This record gives sequence, structure tokens and C-alpha cells, in this order.
Amino acid sequence: MIRWIFTRLLGFFLPSLLSSFFQNNTKGEAGKIEVEFKILDNRLGNEIPLPKFHTSGSAAIDLRTNIKETCTLGANETRLFSTGFAIHIKDARFAALILPRSGLGHKDGIVLGNLSGLIDSDYQGPLSISLWNRSDKNICITPGDRVAQLVVIRVDQVELEEVDFFD
Repeated sequence: MIRWIFTRLLGFFLPSLLSSFFQNNTKGEAGKIEVEFKILDNRLGNEIPLPKFHTSGSAAIDLRTNIKETCTLGANETRLFSTGFAIHIKDARFAALILPRSGLGHKDGIVLGNLSGLIDSDYQGPLSISLWNRSDKNICITPGDRVAQLVVIRVDQVELEEVDFFD
């Protein structure tokens, strides 16, 4: 029940929180940030497409499952899936978020097991995706399925100031 409530709250507030992080370019063009990625499985780029923006208007990079064979994600089951690559953002002004694909959540009940994932700029490890089948039916996950998306956001580190009272 708590997981359901949290999912609903996150679904309601997440879009407005994300939009507050994005900064508009005065020319109306998306900014470019260099993010390094390292292929960890040779099937990536051959049998499984490399991570990329699906369209020119996409805000996020599609993340795909990097598994050897089709598997079944049982009802209410959570499982960790490899993407087959690692990333390094390097620039402390940026972080990345792993977000669910809305169509999968709505149509099939597949969402992220942790609802979203935060990747710090200094993280250099493999990217994995926790998938949760919140439906009451088994779902087949196949190699190369687009199951999540990665968006890079600008972040500011705040300085916390302890006070006895707020003004």
C-alpha cells in the first residue's frame, strides 16, 4: 500500500520537479554535454542498439535491456537488468536520472523498482535498471527492449545553514 501511495505521489510531483531543473536555451536549441560511456558487453552496438535519443525531439536517451535471452518478469516481481554499458558524466554541474517509460507503466504495469534512479557526476560504474512488474500478469522482457530512459539535468549543490528559526 505504501509503495502504491509513493508511486502515485511521485507520478504527480515528478514532472513539475523535473521541469524546474531544465534551463531553456535562449536560441531554443538543446545544450550539448559530453558524457563518456564504456561498452561492457560486445553485443551492445551489434545485436542490441547503442543508447541514443529515439527522435530529434526526445528529452531522454533510451535504455535497453542487455540480456542474453528472453525472461519472464512475474507478477509483482522486481529484477535488476544490465544495460551493457557504464557512464561517467565528469562535470559536477550535472547528474542523470533514470526514469520509467510511461507507456510501459500504463499499458503493461512495468515501472522502475526504485521509481527513479540518480546517477552522480562522479559515478563511473555500470548502468543497471531495476524493473518492477506491478501488474497481476507475467511480462516477457526480451534482449534490447527499451525499458527506461536517461535524462541529464543541471544540478546545484546547496550550502546548508543551520538556524534556530526560519525568517
